[in-house]
Amino acid sequence: MTESSYLRLVTVISILVPAIVGAIFWLPLPEIHGPRWMYNLPLFHACLNGLSFCVLLLGFYFILNKKILYHRMCMLTAAGLTAVFLVSYLAYHSTVPQTKFGGEGAIRYFYFTLLITHIILAATIVPMVLITLYRGLSGMNERHKKIARWTLPLWLYVAFTGVIVYIMMSPYYAN
Repeated sequence: MTESSYLRLVTVISILVPAIVGAIFWLPLPEIHGPRWMYNLPLFHACLNGLSFCVLLLGFYFILNKKILYHRMCMLTAAGLTAVFLVSYLAYHSTVPQTKFGGEGAIRYFYFTLLITHIILAATIVPMVLITLYRGLSGMNERHKKIARWTLPLWLYVAFTGVIVYIMMSPYYAN
C-alpha cells in the first residue's frame, strides 16, 4: 500500500470513528437493552485502557534501550488493545442505556474537564496512532520518531484518563 493510499484510509477511519461514536450518543437510537453481561463492559474497558497504558510505557522503555523488536511488539499490542476497546465500547454504548455522572460540586467540574479532554484527545489520537504505526512499520524511522514524540504522550493520557473516568463513573453504573 502506498503512503498516499494509506493516508486516505487513515482519513476515512479518522472521520468514521468519531462520527459513529457521536451518532451513538446524539442520535435517537431504539431502546435496546443488551444482555446482562454487557453491563460489565465498562470495567473491561478500564482494564483495556490500563493494559494499553502499561504496554505503551513498556514499549517506550524498550525503544530507549534500542530493543526495536520488543518495542514494535508492545506498540502493536497497544494498538490491538485499543481496537478491541473501540469495538467493545461501540457495542456497549449502542445497547446499554447511557449512565449519567452523579457527582456534585468541584468533583463534577473536575470530571467533566477530564472527560472533555479525554474525548477530544481520543478522537485526535486515532490518525496519529495509525500514521505513527505505518511509519514505524515502513522503516520511515526519522518521520516515525517525529510523530511518535507527540503520539506517545497523548496516547498515554487517553489510556490513563480512560481508567480515571471509569473509576469516577463506577458508582453510577447499574449492576
